[in-house]
Formats: sequence, structure tokens, C-alpha cells
Amino acid sequence: MDKWYVYAKKADFKGISERFGIDQVTARILRNRDIVTDEEIDYFLNAGLDDLYDERLIPDLEKAAAIIYEAIVSEKSIRIIGDYDIDGVCATYILMSGLSAAGARVDHRIPDRINDGYGININLIREAAKDGIDLIVTCDNGIAAVDEIRAGRELGIDIVVTDHHNVRKDDAGNDILPQALAVADVKRSDSRYPTEEICGAVTAWKLIKLIYELAGTGKEEWLKYIEFAALATVGDIMELKGENRVIVKEGLKRMSSGSRNIGLKVLIDELGLTGKDINTYHVGFVIGPCINAGGRLETAESALKLFMTEDEGEAEILAGHLKYLNEERKAMTEKGAKEGIAMVSDHMQDDRVLVVYIPELHESLAGIVAGRIKEHFNKPCFVITRAREGLKGSGRSIEAYDMFSALCEADEYLLKYGGHRMAAGLSLKEEMLDNFRIFLNEHSGLKEEDLIKKIWIDVPAPISYMSGRLINEIENLKPFGNGFERPLFADRGLMISDMRVLGSARNALKVRLKSSSGAILEGIMFGEADGMREELSHYRAVDILYSPEINSFRGTETIQINIKGYRETRT
Repeated sequence: MDKWYVYAKKADFKGISERFGIDQVTARILRNRDIVTDEEIDYFLNAGLDDLYDERLIPDLEKAAAIIYEAIVSEKSIRIIGDYDIDGVCATYILMSGLSAAGARVDHRIPDRINDGYGININLIREAAKDGIDLIVTCDNGIAAVDEIRAGRELGIDIVVTDHHNVRKDDAGNDILPQALAVADVKRSDSRYPTEEICGAVTAWKLIKLIYELAGTGKEEWLKYIEFAALATVGDIMELKGENRVIVKEGLKRMSSGSRNIGLKVLIDELGLTGKDINTYHVGFVIGPCINAGGRLETAESALKLFMTEDEGEAEILAGHLKYLNEERKAMTEKGAKEGIAMVSDHMQDDRVLVVYIPELHESLAGIVAGRIKEHFNKPCFVITRAREGLKGSGRSIEAYDMFSALCEADEYLLKYGGHRMAAGLSLKEEMLDNFRIFLNEHSGLKEEDLIKKIWIDVPAPISYMSGRLINEIENLKPFGNGFERPLFADRGLMISDMRVLGSARNALKVRLKSSSGAILEGIMFGEADGMREELSHYRAVDILYSPEINSFRGTETIQINIKGYRETRT
């Protein structure tokens, strides 16, 4: 069961409405997302590309730019070491393309997920030394590679780190930084950057800006990479506030109007999105998974080659292959999720922390499957698979459970682990699996109420309040995503009539809603439509969670309610 809550954050909504010319409902939405001061509201509503934050406030980024520019001028050999997910691929592309355009002798390596694991490692460093590389530049990794980078310096290789992940701390809470020539990371304790919420690709993009300034290259040449900064920001689930909103908004606009990058343009076409208004959903659930699919099932090189190619025929082959891999990934994920959900239903219903062993599941899919199982049961979930040596797993959590702290407490059962509050990875010996599961459940600290999903309502607003003007104002708050979710409203005591099942898959239900004041609107809900119709037919009246939208049909626009949840009205 879900539990519905209404935000109760206070502010002078009337004053905000008057100062910024917005509806009080919109003012409440902003306050609910912790956009509070006039400066923050003004930036959110009005900021453009000229208002992006000053990259010089990222520790060592200006220093990194100077080192790399000197290497370009001196014709030194540079190697980019990236990562295999969407953020790492986009960051590697930005640096490869950006430095090549500046005249650099540059190549790259992206670690293999299975053979190398995450980030720069000693084998990649030894390979660079053997290849005569003068300078390594990391992107989306490197901040935790203290021992590896020390070894690289001992081999005579200069190293620059660009990353966005958490910095290791000593017992006194001081940063432990790798011994690189420059360590650019907004998570450093001495960072003056206005936010910690930027991805690795944005860090790389800001680095190219500084290098281009040193080279006297025009701003538009730097801005052409904004689509990839936007892709990574959404794909790496950064908060869509501050400058991230500006980057994503502009990046989506350029993708929608026709990307200048041949590979990205062909991928968008392959996925049937050409001519559409591309939004964060398309990036997060259509484009992004295709970019990630190569790194999950084969190699991330396919996605990088797609973005680097100037040949449309090659781009079509690469885009088609990524789409195929993603279809394979989806089928494997669906199979794994069904198997995991059945295991929990049959054997672990009383567990508050789910540890699900699916030995044959591809280890790169463990995190995705854990997320699916977590969503189904609203319980923290670790999915464990058989690896080359022992077992590996990934976890996804709920708000009430600090997953990384739990692993720290259970470290006697583990070989290796890492992560943060909401997601983590681990490896362990097979004989430790049952003990690990028992320990987590005995020490979970979770109460029954922690396992009830909380749904937050922005405004309890009657459907009669929804107007075309307000809906357009809400739509102008896009892009929606992590940290700025699509607004959610609620109304109660509505009568339902004229229910119709739509679609060949029978996965949409159209209903007519009537409020106590006599207002009538059509609503639509998605899911198992026949089951919903049967359930609703027994309700005297219904409470709903909804998002309003404008429905266009044959040139006519009408207000429609997209119903996100419902329950029978209690007397």
C-alpha cells in the first residue's frame, strides 16, 4: 500500500506569485523542490547559457587546462581513460573530440566492465607506459585511485584527474587526493563551485571550455558538446536544478531540432524520435539505455565510435547494433526481474532486506534487476550473481535504509564493496551468502512503516482549478527529472462514469470525472486496463493523484487528467 502525503513547506506564495508573475500553485511547486530565495527562483525561471557557473571555481580545473594545453602545444601524447556508462562515454567523447579539434595527439581507453572493472587500474597504467604515453587524463573516474596513480607517477607518466565522485577521507575528515598533477573534482572540500551535483561529462565539458579559451577557439565550438553534457546529466541521474537545468534544457532543444553529431542524429532516428520534442524520459528510458547497452553486454567502444564517426553508413550500423543490444538487455532484465520477484514471493516475504541470488544473471544487469525488485516490494534489495571469482552483486535502496552503511557493518562477510546510501556494489565468497543475508535482516533497523511507499503531493487542487494557462506554466518548468519531478496534484470524492479501455494491448483506461462542484474532465490511466475498470466499477467515489495536461486530437485541444494513482473515497 502507498501512503499519500501533502507537502507542508511554508513561504509567501502570494508575494512570490506577484514578484515573478507566476501562479501561486507554481510558487508552491518551486518551494516544494527547495527553490526558496528570490535569487534561486529567478535563476530557475530565467537563467540561460550566459548564466552557467564559473568553471574556475572547480578545484584544479584551470590548472588541468593549462597542463593539457601545454601538452598539446608540445605535441606530447595524451591518453583519455574513461568509464563504460553513459556519463563515462559522453565524457570520453567530449575530451577525445574536443582535444583532437585543438590539435592534440590523443587516444583513449575505456575499461572493460568484466575484465577491468571500474576506473583507472594498474594494467591500464602499465599499458600507457609501454605505449610511450606522456599524459593520462581521467574522466568520470580517478578520484579514489590513490595507489594506482602513485604507481603511474613512479613509471614516469604525468596524470590529470577529472572526476565528480566522492573524495576519500582520512580519520580526521581531510581529503585523501591522488598524487596527480591536477585533481579536478567538485566534491573536494575546498571546492567553491555552487553545486556538487554535476556529472563527469559536465566536468570534462567545462575543462574543454578552459582549454579552448587558452587556444583562442570560439565559444560555439565548445557549445556543440552541450548535447553530450545533457545526455550524461540525465543518464547519471543528476539533480535537475541550477545550471544542470540550463544544460539539459538547451541540450534537449538541440537534439530535438537535429543534432550536429552524425552518430547521435542517426541513433535518434533509429529509435523513432526524429521530429519529436525530445525530453528527459526519452534520454533516461530510450536513448540512454542504448548508450549503456554496449558497456553492459559487450564494450562501451560501440557507443564511443558512434559519436566519433563522420560516416553516416557506419553510424547506421553502430546505432542499429546498440539498439539490438538494448533489446537483448531488456529481455534479460525482464527475465531476471520475474525470477527475482518470484523468489522473494515464495521464500523471502518476511525479509525486510532482500538478498536475491540469481546465479546466471549477467552481472552487469544486477543493479537494474535490484531496482525492479526494490520497486515491486518497496524494500532494499541486493541482487547477487555468479562471477568469474566468487559472487558479485549490486543493490538499490529505499529512503529509510542507508545501504552503504549497512555494508560497512557487514564487511566481515564481504571481499569488496562500495557505493552510497541508495546504491552499492559488492563481492563475496559463495559460502558467505546466507550469513550476509541473515546479518542484514537482523540489523536492518527497518520498521513496518518504513516499507510503505510515500507519495508526495504538491498541491491538493480540485480538477476545476486546472486551466490551459496554468498547465502551460507548469509545462514551462520542464525539464522534469531527479530533484525536480513532474508536479503531482490530488482531488477527492470524484464520481466516475463512461470508462473505456483503449489500445490493442488494453493498457489504457479513459474515464470521465465529475467533481462535487459539477466540474467534468476526462482522465486517462495506464496499466492493466480491464483490471482497473473492474476495480473502479465497485467504487462509490474515488480520490486521485494526477498531473494535468493538454490533449491534442484532430486540431482540438482539451484539458485532460493523467491519473497517477487512485483509491476509494473514505466516508
